[in-house]
Amino acid sequence: MQFLVRMDVRLPHDMPQEVADDLRAREKARAEEIQRAGKWPELWRVVGRYANYSRFDVESGDELHQLLSSLPLFPYMDIEVTALTRHPSKLDL
Repeated sequence: MQFLVRMDVRLPHDMPQEVADDLRAREKARAEEIQRAGKWPELWRVVGRYANYSRFDVESGDELHQLLSSLPLFPYMDIEVTALTRHPSKLDL
């Protein structure tokens, strides 16, 4: 199954910088693990925001939830998920 996921990160303004830096470093490492496993084939930054659009290729919504909730920044994210399916008019160029 393919999912389009928008993730907006909202760290508390009073979070100590060293805690935020540690979270970001662990987030990057975990995101790279998921990408290397082939589950997160696309990752796009939203210009001017601490947000991204991503495409996940997973077996189920449950697997997607498991992956997203394994991200260290998950407690600080607003997440929107859209299930995708192939469009019949899509050309394979």
